Amino acid sequence: MKFRFDRDAMIKEISIAQEIISTKNVVSILSNVYFSASSNALTIRATDIKINFETQIPVEIDEEGSTTVFCDKFLNILNSLPSGEIEFVQNDSGIVITPTSKKVNFRLKSIASDKFPEFSTTGNYNFFEISSADFKEMVNQTIFAVSDDQARYFMNGVYFVKDGNNLVMVATDGRRLSIIKKEIAQNIEDFEGVIIPPKILNIIIRRASSEGNIKIAVADKNIFFNFLNYNFSSVLIDGQFPNYQRVIPENQANVFEIQKSDMVEALKRVSLLTEQKTRKINFEIEPGKLTVVSQESDIGTAKEEIPCKYDGESISISFNYLYIEEPLKVMNSERICFEFTEKMKAATLRTEPKSDSIHIIMPMME
Repeated sequence: MKFRFDRDAMIKEISIAQEIISTKNVVSILSNVYFSASSNALTIRATDIKINFETQIPVEIDEEGSTTVFCDKFLNILNSLPSGEIEFVQNDSGIVITPTSKKVNFRLKSIASDKFPEFSTTGNYNFFEISSADFKEMVNQTIFAVSDDQARYFMNGVYFVKDGNNLVMVATDGRRLSIIKKEIAQNIEDFEGVIIPPKILNIIIRRASSEGNIKIAVADKNIFFNFLNYNFSSVLIDGQFPNYQRVIPENQANVFEIQKSDMVEALKRVSLLTEQKTRKINFEIEPGKLTVVSQESDIGTAKEEIPCKYDGESISISFNYLYIEEPLKVMNSERICFEFTEKMKAATLRTEPKSDSIHIIMPMME
């Protein structure tokens, strides 16, 4: 096999492969990236068994063929070289990589391509399209709330389901829940709710453009994503996701409204003196004023007052500040609202005016 490629174009694709593959074992086929050169195109594949990645780039081929190469070292070599054309040759002794602009060559060992795992095919699955911007927003509004508790593996991903004309994403760790509903499913066939691992979602939101569409197919055990020249698939998490609808509070009588930037700045300062094991802060709410207070500890305490729109009775509620800070990073509004009933019942964090997403947060014991 012999072909020439553009260094910058190759780095873009191999960087994606490196995000996916296993690097724990240098001699493992799962640490390698698969190449197949034919018809003036190079097919690139990478997998960690659970996530598959495939793409194609144009190359100048002198001799067709296929092989696999250790991805980490190949990427390091590319990063060490200047932009320009690079020659890739496979012979009996391995792989030779030679840039046209430098008097240097690299020799790498390879593993035969027939040892590379077969990819699951899309078969006759029905793909549907949604805008890339909508999909990325749905992921960004939920993924931070995924549980990392391996004992509750069914909460280790983002739940994705069609509900009437809505596409819904939900994530929870048992102490908070983030949900977004978008009315964009009018022409999408019904599918059973699935739990998507966060690894594939993080890759998609980093690599997908904010323009154009993403094609998605949901199968019994896998989910498929196609966009630009990329094909991704991932094994789904097998389990029963909690009934999220039961967690969403109804008829919360109390609400206070504040400037999002005020809350962001107050959390940043007050959290400096917060115990990092608990991340506990208190909200002291009274008409016209919210005081954010860190729990007193050996290192001290901090408090900050910010104006708020509120006309109810004075109340103090404790929260994990991270459960407020993370949603604020993705809320696209200058004003936010907290809705609540009692100090030990779930509170709702949302934008003002209301948007497609809400964040449910359980208070902490004082």
